[in-house]
Amino acid sequence: MEALVAVEVPLVGDARHKNWAKIIDNVDESKSSGWAFEGEFIAAGGIQDVPVGSVVMVYGEKGSRANPQIEAQVFVANGDGTLTPEQAASGRAWARTLRDRVSELLQRQIEQPMTGLAWDVDLMRYSDDAIIEEMRRRKL
Repeated sequence: MEALVAVEVPLVGDARHKNWAKIIDNVDESKSSGWAFEGEFIAAGGIQDVPVGSVVMVYGEKGSRANPQIEAQVFVANGDGTLTPEQAASGRAWARTLRDRVSELLQRQIEQPMTGLAWDVDLMRYSDDAIIEEMRRRKL
């Protein structure tokens, strides 16, 4: 089972326009549009639980409805609940601009799978019962 971490997924662009976020798990390299990025949609502009090491793409538009300005950003979710920015793109070629980098990040996941956080002294704050209950919840 993958370790999950709560991260703050940014809202890119203007909330009044199209925006979305997605956990990318595959890239169709035969496509150069946003349809190349396959995965699960998540909400942007708030906290979401995502697998540690996952590639998160956030898309948004700003400006007028007649002439929207597109912006997209790619992040990797860290075990400490932060997102590391990997690349950003804007304009109509945003998807093709990001496609190769996202493919590289996914390949890196396969070669070096991410794991959860190691034991930390902060775990001493929790009772044995709380830790056992969490392990049961995770089916470990």
